[in-house]
Amino acid sequence: MRVAHWLTHLAFDRESVVWGPFLDALARDFMLLRYDQRGSGLSGREVDDVSFAAWLSDLETVIEAAGLRRFALLGISQGAAIAVAYALRHPERVRKLVLYGGFARGRRRRGDPEQLEEAELQERAVRLGWGRENPAFRQIFTVQFMPDGTPEQIRDWDSMQRLSTSAETAARVLRTAAEIDVTAALPELRVPTLVMHSRADARIPVAEGRLLASLIPDARFVPLESRGHVLLSCEPAFRTFCEELRRFLHGSDRARIATEPLTQREHQILGLVAQGRSNQEIARVCSLSPKTVRNVVSMLFDKLGVPSRAQAIVKAREAGFGEE
Repeated sequence: MRVAHWLTHLAFDRESVVWGPFLDALARDFMLLRYDQRGSGLSGREVDDVSFAAWLSDLETVIEAAGLRRFALLGISQGAAIAVAYALRHPERVRKLVLYGGFARGRRRRGDPEQLEEAELQERAVRLGWGRENPAFRQIFTVQFMPDGTPEQIRDWDSMQRLSTSAETAARVLRTAAEIDVTAALPELRVPTLVMHSRADARIPVAEGRLLASLIPDARFVPLESRGHVLLSCEPAFRTFCEELRRFLHGSDRARIATEPLTQREHQILGLVAQGRSNQEIARVCSLSPKTVRNVVSMLFDKLGVPSRAQAIVKAREAGFGEE
């Protein structure tokens, strides 16, 4: 589950030369769920409430609508703090937490007069120049997000920002993100966590990523050799990000079935699930009620640490289940 952040557009992102390769890389290895932040992308543009509480509530609503039980949560940039808040509120649902380019405290909460002044200047610049044909105002952000972007990537990012939201909403998002502070709650987090951050991130200092990792119990911190807040597919750091993500999320999955004790019935049903049988078919084969099968399959999802039947099939087959 990818938490919404600055900025997204569900339709445009798939075709973007910046976000497209990133989404493709995630979808190759995982079932990826994403949504637009309120006021941006395909969401309604006129919103009354642009607040941290509203962002968290939106995430909860999307997860409930998707029917997710246990899943990995990816928080990027401002989405990292939202992901942390969700994991604190629903620890039983978050299997693993991945934070990239994130921060626990926004620019207005870091005790740095220079960062406070910069936050105020950027908010004013957005209100003044966001909707103009001339991209100069929007490129204030472009050069911070991707200082090494090609002309095509820079044009793509500028178009994405302009298409994604209005000047007023963009300014409100900036202001809300700048007021975030979840530092006090981080030591209470009890979810396996991977924190990654570009060493020379021009948007969010790497020190903020290190702070996140230092305050979350047993979190692992991985610095990436990049200047970008957004990783580009041509960078070696992009490949490192993908490799670390796969290792963290899949590393123990093959051993999970062996270490989680299965009853005889669970063992039999998992084998049938791995063969692609439906609950109704399994019920007939095992002489059980469909409700009983449904309950057993749900427990198996928990033991496998997967949110969907498709992923359960993959994990079970990797462990040798499902052979006729």
